[in-house]
Amino acid sequence: MDVRALLFGSTIRVAVTVVAGLGLAVGGAFAAGFLGVPSVERIDNEFGAVNDTQTEIETDLVVNNPNPVGVQLGGTSVNYTVSMNDVRMASGDKRGVGVGTGNSTVNLTTYLHNERIPAWWVSHVRNGEQTDLGVSATVQPGFVGRSATFQPASRSIETDLLGQFNSSEDRPVNADMPLVEDPVLVVRQTNASWGTVTDAETPIDLEFGVYNPKTSPVVVSNVGYEITMNNVSVGEGETEDGQTIPGKSYRVVDTPTVIDNENLDEWWVTHVENDQTTELRIDFYAEIEPPGSTQTIRVPLDDMTYTQTIETDMFGNKDGAGGNATDDDTGNETTAEGTTTTDGTTTEDGTTTSDGTADGTTTDETTTTDDGTTDGTTSSDGTTTDGGLLARGTAA
Repeated sequence: MDVRALLFGSTIRVAVTVVAGLGLAVGGAFAAGFLGVPSVERIDNEFGAVNDTQTEIETDLVVNNPNPVGVQLGGTSVNYTVSMNDVRMASGDKRGVGVGTGNSTVNLTTYLHNERIPAWWVSHVRNGEQTDLGVSATVQPGFVGRSATFQPASRSIETDLLGQFNSSEDRPVNADMPLVEDPVLVVRQTNASWGTVTDAETPIDLEFGVYNPKTSPVVVSNVGYEITMNNVSVGEGETEDGQTIPGKSYRVVDTPTVIDNENLDEWWVTHVENDQTTELRIDFYAEIEPPGSTQTIRVPLDDMTYTQTIETDMFGNKDGAGGNATDDDTGNETTAEGTTTTDGTTTEDGTTTSDGTADGTTTDETTTTDDGTTDGTTSSDGTTTDGGLLARGTAA
């Protein structure tokens, strides 16, 4: 009787038994503490290609393997997520990795689905124009029941998109009509604040403090507006109620405006293509009836045109300094007309394993796509991030 056949049945079973034994041995070595679990040391991100539906995010995970030998066993997976105000923007999963000794770089490609931009925008406005950016990478070696998670401290992003609209500068409204002495009105005050944002709309409550320098009343039939971001129209409309301003009198004219959140994914494409820079612009016009006239005329309110430049550095590497998850990464700033405020710092808070130790993560070489296939690239069910916002604004 063949003893080997009795024990193992076939050459194939011998091979399977040996591999399983090696896996158990290695797993036991990890469990016993003879081998360390590899850890993620750094995460670097940058934007790749962008189209109408998705934005590519290229990610490098720097993995440290503390062991004297490489880890080549299959089943190891890396899961990577980016969230903004708890809205998951990008996620990817990569499986079947081999890691050499020391530091190795694992490349992932995830995709920001542009349709998620409105949800992030709503959270940003509701949170007082503040976003907390969170990044997480988890490694699960397939042969041991331990995983390690790397989570740099979240980055805080703040903006002040409307602040510069608040002004007490006198701005004339001219009719430019024969026999009508200009100015017919003087705007002495402008104020702006966010209304109650919904999933569909972002209201902006605008107020114009208007003075009539004439002795006769001036009728303001309505005030119209158009909001654009990088020349993409994101809102337009007119006030529904007119107002009569008596001679030598001051009145507040309410001008509610609305951003259509559905258009923000189209804006996002231009923002990424324009090196993460956007010009927010609000143009106004008024339909008025000048003193002594029964004719309503449309007057462009050029002096009330509002512009604000928004610059973002989503991953903290526009200046070539590297990624957004280093050991000591400072947050970005918000600026408005020369004023600068610090909006947060980011520091590394280490890696945490599932058993409470702080010793890291592992990587992989193939990826799982949304349809369940493996193709060597990283898939994503999400979108992506926002690192630091620089907002500079002027009211024309």
